[in-house]
Amino acid sequence: MNDTPGWTSPGSAPSGDQNGPGVPRPAGPADVNGSTSQWSKDQPPAGRWSPPTGQTPPPGPGRNRGAPPAGAQWGKPPAAKPGVIPLRPLSVGEILDSAVKTLRAHWRAVLPAMAVLALFAQVTHTLVQRYLVPPAPEVDPDATPSEALKQLGESTRASLIGLGPDTLVSLVALLISSALLAVVVSRAVLGRPVSLGTAWQEARPRLLQLLGLTLLIAAMGAGIMLVGLLPGLLVGGPPGVLLIVLGGLAALVLNVWLIIRFSLASPALMLERGGVVQSLKRSAKLVRGSWWRIFGITLLTQLLIILFTLIISIPFVVIGFVVDGEALTSLSSGSAGTFGWPFLIATGIGGVITSAVTYPVSAGVTVLLYVDQRIRREALDLELIRASGHPETGPEPGDRAVGS
Repeated sequence: MNDTPGWTSPGSAPSGDQNGPGVPRPAGPADVNGSTSQWSKDQPPAGRWSPPTGQTPPPGPGRNRGAPPAGAQWGKPPAAKPGVIPLRPLSVGEILDSAVKTLRAHWRAVLPAMAVLALFAQVTHTLVQRYLVPPAPEVDPDATPSEALKQLGESTRASLIGLGPDTLVSLVALLISSALLAVVVSRAVLGRPVSLGTAWQEARPRLLQLLGLTLLIAAMGAGIMLVGLLPGLLVGGPPGVLLIVLGGLAALVLNVWLIIRFSLASPALMLERGGVVQSLKRSAKLVRGSWWRIFGITLLTQLLIILFTLIISIPFVVIGFVVDGEALTSLSSGSAGTFGWPFLIATGIGGVITSAVTYPVSAGVTVLLYVDQRIRREALDLELIRASGHPETGPEPGDRAVGS
């Protein structure tokens, strides 16, 4: 069922005399009692009617009317499905399954670009880990509080040195994958083929705006986190630590809320071709009233991606430790040293494989969520049916009000 206001089940008709009171029915052939039949002459003679193939007639008097007979196919016809999704509101499983189907059906347009992006991101990560990130300091269990705080600061600094370049490259990879997948999924929904060149040609003009949108959301998140942590940093001491914890948690919750609220801005920007601010407003409008549902689907998607990443990455990590004696020695001794090239190459191969698959799945789920919300709120399925040239099997356009 669709939650759009004004939904009317197809095929319903008013009860009683459909010609209205006082309007005679057309004369027809005589029935079994010799009287004039009230049915059209095109109807079969009495006693010769049989149900269509695969259906059974509705229950007669005295039968159980609480449930349809076994094998009955009464009710709304199946939704049109010109592409990877049925053109109706989607379930959680259908969204996840359709993202994978899109990757399988259009792998020639998706996987080569995703593999290049994943390789670029992984090479950058490997070089940063090898040459920029200093070895993490060894943890001294007998260190004084001041020494432990100093060790924590050094570890944080080492992490931040590697986090900057990785974040920048990952941002570029996610931008391009989101732009390409918006085009690919929009064609896959209509069942139309798309090549990598066509997808890139359509996505390229929107990349700068998509970058501005991403940076704006990131700046809002960083500003919220700074506001949440600043009081504790200024106060200092034990009260300051408490304020940092409380302010950080409050900022984290607000950031999660904003991320979900604006999660559909990227596909809105790519497919509706509006501005950055307009796309943020569109996302907020589509998410309103469905925040928890979108949050749950997004969280489930990320958990499945993490699980898939672990399954693929762990064997390559084990291979890396086997072929790199230095890394294995550091692990067995409990010291944190710089990993050698064999370990970095082995783990890098695993990283390329996982990223090449998870980039399009994550972006595809986001685009399908956007399509699903527009179907639920704006009857986009009717527009997609007409655009695909597929005969409408659902309600007529007049039977369904377009929500706001």
